[in-house]
Amino acid sequence: MPADSWLRWPLILIVTAMLCACGFHLRSSANLPFKSLYMTFAPTSPLGIELKRNILASGNTQVLPTAEGAEAILQVLGESQEKVILTTNSSGRASEYMLYYRLTFSVTDAEKKELLPATLITLKRDISYNSSQELSKGAEEVLLYRDMRSDMVQQVLRRLAALKTAQPTEPDQPAAATPATAPDTAPVK
Repeated sequence: MPADSWLRWPLILIVTAMLCACGFHLRSSANLPFKSLYMTFAPTSPLGIELKRNILASGNTQVLPTAEGAEAILQVLGESQEKVILTTNSSGRASEYMLYYRLTFSVTDAEKKELLPATLITLKRDISYNSSQELSKGAEEVLLYRDMRSDMVQQVLRRLAALKTAQPTEPDQPAAATPATAPDTAPVK
């Protein structure tokens, strides 16, 4: 056994204890408050496909092909990608872009009661541009959009997990059988 191995184990234990103490933990799967969900994404939407895969991986929620029988319905109101010129060089050509990825959605229950009103999530990344690196910048843009899509999935999952399914509350029923009298007053004769 090497001489430095006796130092290695206490160091590993200290690092492990510090990670546990700071609250670090691996990202767990989504824990959604409903057992079935219908989503109105287009069948070929990359965001819809990735979101569905993440929900199914949690194991406690089914993604249904139709709204019939779904406890919750995620209605996609808009999804867009946009590329905006951020800066130009001295010759007027774009030298930096801002990439936007936007999703607007709402969530209702089976009775069409709104669980989450229309919500807009906007993600943005900047990317520099150089005409001599045309192919690599195109590939970088594709990777940035893919990264934003994964981030969007996690944000949608967090919002869905935060929802509490609307439980009907029972109104307070007044005690009609017994008349209420104030404790300080005596009946008038």
